[in-house]
Amino acid sequence: MSMDLLDFEAQGLYFEQADVAGVKELLTEAAENYSDGEAEFPLLRAYFLAPESLNVLVALNRFYYYQHRLEDALLATSKALEVIRTSINFPEHWQDLQQQHLDDTPSEQLTQVRLYLFTLKAVGFLNMRLHRLALSQQIFEKLISVDSKNRIGAQALLDLLKNL
Repeated sequence: MSMDLLDFEAQGLYFEQADVAGVKELLTEAAENYSDGEAEFPLLRAYFLAPESLNVLVALNRFYYYQHRLEDALLATSKALEVIRTSINFPEHWQDLQQQHLDDTPSEQLTQVRLYLFTLKAVGFLNMRLHRLALSQQIFEKLISVDSKNRIGAQALLDLLKNL
């Protein structure tokens, strides 16, 4: 019986995790300077201080995405996927992910599993925006194969991709 990705109690949310000294301030500085175009430098400084911080990686992804720098957004998102993957001991390559990996995950790690799947979906979406349609399709099909109830929402993106 496969797990329901909505039937869990959220634990260990990435944005609740403490970062090394100075990172929070740099993220605040970046947010305050976004409209001036001065956000990238504090974001990169934060990344150098805490390259495994999901707070920093998500901030970088958002910054680059809204700047229409999709390749850079993809780099940040792919790094986040790797950080999450190692925390839940999923296969090194998303192509090797099977339903059993999700089923074997302890309930206290379900928040990280959902974050991994949503991050993989973001990787697929960014690749779709970059016109790497075959890769996007593979990612969305993989997500659907491990999320039969479509809790992650990859089916809509696959449908969209097929209508391009």
